[in-house]
Amino acid sequence: MVECKRCLYTSDHPLGITFNDDGICSGCLIHEEKDSLDWDSRLTDLKKLISQYRSSKSKYDCIVPVSGSRDSYFILHTVINTLKLKPLVVSYNKYFNTNIGIQNLANLRIKFNVDFQIKNVNPNTVKKITRKSLYQFGNPYWHCIAGETVFPVQTAVMMKIPLIIWGAHQGLEQTGMFSHLHNVEMSRRYRKDHDLFGHDTDNFITDFDDLDDEDMLNYKYPAFSDIESVGVRGIYLGNFIRWDTYAQHKKMVEMYGYKGAKFSRTFDAYDNADSFVYSDLHDILKLYKHGYSKVTDQACREIRFGRISKKNAMKIVNFYERQMPNFIDLFSDWLGTNNHSLQFALNRHRNEKYWEQSDPDIWHFKKSKNIVLKPQLRNLTYPNSNDIVNKHSKNKYITIGKGVDWPKKKSNKKITWI
Repeated sequence: MVECKRCLYTSDHPLGITFNDDGICSGCLIHEEKDSLDWDSRLTDLKKLISQYRSSKSKYDCIVPVSGSRDSYFILHTVINTLKLKPLVVSYNKYFNTNIGIQNLANLRIKFNVDFQIKNVNPNTVKKITRKSLYQFGNPYWHCIAGETVFPVQTAVMMKIPLIIWGAHQGLEQTGMFSHLHNVEMSRRYRKDHDLFGHDTDNFITDFDDLDDEDMLNYKYPAFSDIESVGVRGIYLGNFIRWDTYAQHKKMVEMYGYKGAKFSRTFDAYDNADSFVYSDLHDILKLYKHGYSKVTDQACREIRFGRISKKNAMKIVNFYERQMPNFIDLFSDWLGTNNHSLQFALNRHRNEKYWEQSDPDIWHFKKSKNIVLKPQLRNLTYPNSNDIVNKHSKNKYITIGKGVDWPKKKSNKKITWI
């Protein structure tokens, strides 16, 4: 296994990664483009590209997928205020929603004054799919990723709106899979091979499942003929704008009141504030399977921007990877199982390259070190972060909600979900 001399990524990265003769990974090398490209010229190129999609006849120029976290606010801000487009905003309901995620979505709809469509798949179907993806692939988030990446395309075909605008390309940002100058676009193949790790609706069901074709309809990618007839294409803003998710989130907090949430297994309070599962159960499974977790992705990003050193990043990662998830009970109750059965399913996906079993229920992470993190590293500055553990006396998934009626300060009035 080779580790990058500059960041924390290794040759084991599941998205694929290469190294130059100096031991620098492709992700770090492509990141250098952020400081060498003429971004004013790149923005001009973007404006020329989208000019053909401005419509005087249709109410919408494009589709913008959003969630209650990540870069949704910045994407929409750019589309409306910089590119001057009229978007139809769409969102897939992941069912693992936090109260802050629902609030962020409600605030987004209000502040940007946009038309909004949300996809709600039958929760019983979602649970069946999740049981399958968790046990067989070690992925409780498959339905979320599949839904978030296909609902915008289905809507584009149905409403004949050819342009979809996404944020940053994961493969480019993490491992330098492409250059910014390649202008890579969203594709069915990338979705299957990388977003869904090879498991699309075409090969998801087996003879031993309790799933059928109807259960998968909401996750099925439109036919090539339908896509071609409308001319659907998905472009990434990160190819044309110097992408810095931390700086962008700080700006969105100040401009629109976006809120983050603290989780036990990461210092980043912005990326996934909308989900009880992503930085929790999903993250621990990433560690089981690949030997690293989301905090490594976030630490590598901060190293590349020069905000932390590699030495301190290693301390941060070693500390947070040892922290226990907090919301396993919520997931077990939702799925209709118990923690013991769930842990049995999770242990099936431990990679022996990184994990060693000493007793039936005792596992040791080979890379782990005991780290006492200094306060200045443990408490990185993330303005307007909220502790979701203490927001309610009893945490629960918000299945669906239009918004919240927040009580005024110094009031004993309970929060009312609308």
